[in-house]
Amino acid sequence: MDEPTHSALIVTVAEAEPYVAACRERYDRAASWGVPAHITVLYPFLAPAVIDEPVLGGLRQAAASVPAFFCTLAEVCWFADRVVWLAPRPAQPFLALTAAVTARFPAAQPYQGQFDEVVPHLTLGHDHPAGELAAAARAVGEHLPIHARVTAMRLVTGVPEQGLSWSVREEFALG
Repeated sequence: MDEPTHSALIVTVAEAEPYVAACRERYDRAASWGVPAHITVLYPFLAPAVIDEPVLGGLRQAAASVPAFFCTLAEVCWFADRVVWLAPRPAQPFLALTAAVTARFPAAQPYQGQFDEVVPHLTLGHDHPAGELAAAARAVGEHLPIHARVTAMRLVTGVPEQGLSWSVREEFALG
């Protein structure tokens, strides 16, 4: 197996998996990497080779600074016509997790600073014809709202290529 080259911090949403798995398997390449339904806290994070005990300790502190919470996925949204996603409400606790991590690790910026605003989301699919994504989103939409309890943030590592599985390196309890 290849050594992990990338890491991410995510909140998994197991409650959504039965309703989004088929869509994600077809339209979200992260599903082919073994990454479950999730909302990204920070990607990319640090290179896996430099994640040591002090880094893990900082992540424990960041997670503990945000209380566990409930969220609801009730709305299908789009980034242009390229990415279809579910919006978590409230979004603020996810943003608080991202802020807590980036305060401790300022070199790790969400999406390498590509976007002006961080928008918490559960990706259903991307980079496929808009009509296909819309049909898949309608099928998922029939199961909304989805309610979830968020109690932990996970550090996952892997190689971003189809067929190469990502794995959970550590889980951090929220406060």
